[in-house]
Amino acid sequence: MAYTAKEYAKLIGMAGFSDTLLKNHFTLYQGYVTNTNKLLDTIEQMLKEGKAANPEFAELKRRLGWEFNGMRLHEYYFETLGGNGAVDVNSRLARKKIEDFGSIEAWQKDFMATAAMRGIGWVVMYQDIVSGRLFNFWINEHDQGHPAGCMPILVLDVFEHAFMLDYGLKRADYIEAFFKNVDWKAVEARLK
Repeated sequence: MAYTAKEYAKLIGMAGFSDTLLKNHFTLYQGYVTNTNKLLDTIEQMLKEGKAANPEFAELKRRLGWEFNGMRLHEYYFETLGGNGAVDVNSRLARKKIEDFGSIEAWQKDFMATAAMRGIGWVVMYQDIVSGRLFNFWINEHDQGHPAGCMPILVLDVFEHAFMLDYGLKRADYIEAFFKNVDWKAVEARLK
């Protein structure tokens, strides 16, 4: 079963994100989908041919983590956007942030501080499936550092391609624009 790139054209025209930036970002995402499918096909063929014991197979399996997570993290990111950023302080997600961080503001301060850290990668609010607790994590690479047993709830791309065209080095302005466009209902739908 091949993966199909999802359509996010509804985000074109979104405040704080130029159409050029979004279109470039969509193209990058489509590359992750294409490469995920190519890797899966090649790995399947190598298994059929009995070539699973060679170094090429091992490297392709490692690369699959990068491409697949690049695909999926971008989907979470794009599906987070398109809202008006308004937080329903009575929502289940808001109550969970208060429970785990003390207040919505404390959660947001932690998330934004994590997003402002130097480096490239992702900031992800995860929910631990076992305890239900929310955490904000810095993920340096697509395929490294994800906490085992956790569900991504809110995903922010902080690789340069996500903001440099519009914001240059002003990452904080990009983070503000992101929060103004969060669709909190879509985010809350991921909460267990």
